[in-house]
Amino acid sequence: MTDETNEGALNGIRVVELGQLIAGPFCGQLLGDMGAEIIKVEPPEVDGPNGRSGGDPMRHWGHGDAKLWWEVVSRNKKSVSANLRVPEGQELVRKLAATADILIENFKPGTLERWGLGPEILHEINPRLIIVRVSGYGQTGPYSSRAGFGGIGEAMGGWRYIVGDPDRAPSRMGVSIGDSLAATYGCMGALAALHARERTGKGQVVDSALYEAVLQVMESLVPEYLVSGHIRKRTGSILEGVSPSNVYPTSDGEYLIGANQDAVFARLCTAMGRPELAADDRYATHIARANNLHELDETIAEWTRTLTVDELEALMIEHSVPAGKIYRAPEMLDDPHFAAREALVEVESERWGKFRMQNAFPKLSGTPSSIRTPAPVRVGQHNDDIYRGLLGMTETEISELKAAKAI
Repeated sequence: MTDETNEGALNGIRVVELGQLIAGPFCGQLLGDMGAEIIKVEPPEVDGPNGRSGGDPMRHWGHGDAKLWWEVVSRNKKSVSANLRVPEGQELVRKLAATADILIENFKPGTLERWGLGPEILHEINPRLIIVRVSGYGQTGPYSSRAGFGGIGEAMGGWRYIVGDPDRAPSRMGVSIGDSLAATYGCMGALAALHARERTGKGQVVDSALYEAVLQVMESLVPEYLVSGHIRKRTGSILEGVSPSNVYPTSDGEYLIGANQDAVFARLCTAMGRPELAADDRYATHIARANNLHELDETIAEWTRTLTVDELEALMIEHSVPAGKIYRAPEMLDDPHFAAREALVEVESERWGKFRMQNAFPKLSGTPSSIRTPAPVRVGQHNDDIYRGLLGMTETEISELKAAKAI
């Protein structure tokens, strides 16, 4: 895992990442996986009543005894420390921005401007700079100054209302999907802006709002209401109007089957030994199956309960029915398809030793993305490389920054 192995499409692109927690850093992770150099700016460590604190809070996030989220979201990054609340730290960011292609931030709108780091100033320093701004509500509008986390964006964008069982309060996914979507759209916007810069020679601002990123994946939810008055509701494990598509019980677990297309449903019926169901007026068409969804699900469940997961999977493969096991981490680690495609790759951390994590996706045939370096262990681990090596600062200047608590 070294920079010498970098064949990524974004090799030669430099990114300054100012964001913390999830949305900004995940955008940086995506760009870094594609080969960009990511300089992550973190608050310097300081002594406090509870010991030393500082750095991105993601360093301490995760589940279980080992907090490993940082290892994923900060791979391929270099850490420098800078206190953005003091003039000296702000000046460091201006110097870094002068050398960069992209700057990422996910502070509340107006924060960069208060620090003297707004787009007008940064573009005066570097007109080619692309500034990715991820926030709850976007940089404009009556809600722009509100604090907003991923869950708020999921609620406003329409996601939360339709997730969960209909007789209970809205549920959430087990991952921070709102943050990840906004980060992904921020990354996509940065790539588009890089292409536009080839024509115009100028950078621009990419404004990615959490609620809009969620809204973008809500399919036809709004037009359905406008045209027919339909409001989508929570439907639990099924998708309203799509059948059969559910998790079905087996003798030793559960199994997911998605056979809602007419020809696929006919193949499922053959696998069940019930080919006549495909011609039954109750199930013969997509609309008919939707109208008799619960009855059909119970018929399928009665059959799947007589089989083990492995037996059911063998039949689904034989009859070319889209279906699959419900995976946890142990199943992923043991699966031959994961192994063949290197979906999980081994990395080595100074703190945790060797372990596997998800690879860089999607796969590019000519300029492959990769995990080249592990997440930085220490806040400011690359201060010398960046401040001395890239910016050419002297020992005296570095000492002055430390004295001013800027790094």
